[in-house]
Amino acid sequence: MISVLVVDDQDLIRAGLVALLNAAPGITVVAEAADGETAVTAAARHHPDVVLMDIRMPGTDGTAATERILAAATEPVPRILVLTTFDLDEYVYAALRAGASGFLLKDTGPQRLIEAVTAVARGDMLFAPTVTRRLIETYVSHADPTPDPAPGLDVLTARECEVLRLTARGLSNTEIAAQLYIGEATVKTHLNRTMTKLHVDSRAQAVVVAYETGLVVPGAPPV
Repeated sequence: MISVLVVDDQDLIRAGLVALLNAAPGITVVAEAADGETAVTAAARHHPDVVLMDIRMPGTDGTAATERILAAATEPVPRILVLTTFDLDEYVYAALRAGASGFLLKDTGPQRLIEAVTAVARGDMLFAPTVTRRLIETYVSHADPTPDPAPGLDVLTARECEVLRLTARGLSNTEIAAQLYIGEATVKTHLNRTMTKLHVDSRAQAVVVAYETGLVVPGAPPV
């Protein structure tokens, strides 16, 4: 069973999420919280596999709660799946930097939510090209990245750079494997080695590095 902590400051939304997830096969909600402070306490007490985290809450917001939960967590570290609305881009970007495993819009369909929880629980990064790429490009484009990989990516092999580039473009592991004619297990191996070499804890953070270093240029067509 995948254990989930549901965090949302709106009672009706939180109750709906709890009911939906408890009805899904293989998922159980072990706790719920209405604010970030309570979420931190609940995560330490219940050790959920996944934390479904609202981002904008009174007091301790989702970003701060994400940082504190991951900083205090012991193995296995919970996966943080952020819920947001698209007009709160800056909060999502901060959450990705904090180590969240991905995010969903609050108008996501029930089946997509269940699939997302299952995906992040097994270690995948929920990376939607139509949303995540726009968020990252919007905020990284305020910097001045260059088209060539910046110092720091020189620790990666050419294949690792290509896998990271395609990940940052929003391709799934399956799509990357098909494009590069390699197996999905090989894609995961490249990504794990990339994260280790870049000293990041999640695929989300690796994607941010890809944009910040200029490996992927905001607005540029795919290579």
